[in-house]
Amino acid sequence: MKLLSGGRGGPLTNGAGGRVNAADDRSRARFHECFDIDIECSGNLWRHEDFVKGARRDTIAAMTTPEPVESRTQIRTQGRTAQTATLAEIAREAGVSAPTVSKVLNGRADVAPATRARVEDLLRAHGYRRRRAEATRSPLIDLVFHELESAWAMEVIRGVENVARDAGLSVVLSESAGRLTPGRSWADQVAARRPHGVVLVLSGLDESQRALLTSRSIPFVVMDPAGDPGADVPSIGATNWQGGLAATRHLVELGHRRIGAISGPSQMMCSRARVDGYRAALETAGLPVDTSLIADGDFHHEAGYRRGLELLRRPDRPTAVFAGNDLQALGLYEAARELGLRIPEDLSVVGFDDLPVAPLVGPPLTTVRQPLTEMAEAAAKLVLDLGRDRDTPAATRVELATSLVVRSSTAPPA
Repeated sequence: MKLLSGGRGGPLTNGAGGRVNAADDRSRARFHECFDIDIECSGNLWRHEDFVKGARRDTIAAMTTPEPVESRTQIRTQGRTAQTATLAEIAREAGVSAPTVSKVLNGRADVAPATRARVEDLLRAHGYRRRRAEATRSPLIDLVFHELESAWAMEVIRGVENVARDAGLSVVLSESAGRLTPGRSWADQVAARRPHGVVLVLSGLDESQRALLTSRSIPFVVMDPAGDPGADVPSIGATNWQGGLAATRHLVELGHRRIGAISGPSQMMCSRARVDGYRAALETAGLPVDTSLIADGDFHHEAGYRRGLELLRRPDRPTAVFAGNDLQALGLYEAARELGLRIPEDLSVVGFDDLPVAPLVGPPLTTVRQPLTEMAEAAAKLVLDLGRDRDTPAATRVELATSLVVRSSTAPPA
């Protein structure tokens, strides 16, 4: 887990005094002005001075005081109660004391890794699940990014913060340093904090992490899942395929016939869906899909610049490019300027996301609006509903609609 800290209005650092390689200082300043959140650093929480004192006391108490050991736990076999087993029996089977089992349940660090793994295996085998009515929760929502940078992340944080504020909760922010699954230490820290729920962005959980959170009755929701989260994992996404289709269809209708694309990471489901929509629009229009015009990107500005130079230096360069997201579109803008190409006279560009910067660049960017703030709000509301013992929603996989926003970066080809 990447270590992050920083005071309100100052840049984030990596715990060793160096700047985090993320957004620029102005974005960071706005980040601290807009959001009253806690930031995780290997299990410690940095708090702003105006953080509510009562919430601080509650949070610290929840992180340091073990819960009373429940006397019995329900064992489920094929959906029905079969028998009960005391935690003492689990401790005896694991060859440890009952307080050690309690420490494992509460995510305490003073348990040997081998012992912890043995106890966790037995808890899973016995189908242990803490009764929610007995679980003491901290006034927190955990928000986990695989990468934390740019205005994209700020829009997501804004949505979760909106819901958390209305519910009287604070937000703990974590970054898994580019990994699509957080590390094991993160899961232990969440178990110790006992938040109201966890929202994972472009991330997922492995089986042991899912079992750990489930056994502690800590609900979790995945927003914009990187891969298939599974039918039993609640998730909030967007209509990425439809967005890619709309972006490319707009360029086709303007008269473009050589249309390039800069994709996102191939392992991300949203990236593949956008490119599939691009392909579908070309095929529907009777245009060939030239795979040499599809460049691999990573959703960052630098990729848009580098891949843009490659596409635009071709003797048969495309007259329009679907950039995959707004950050890559801005990198493509830079590449076009470097080569003396005008937008939209010589090159039409379409992005994806509709970040706040999209209407401010020159020329204003045509893009597909992804409702990031609304997606984050829906994910936070869903995770709180799951934690309130409400009936599981009929739809645990929700996709919010995307829409094309036409501005000045697209025009008919010269």
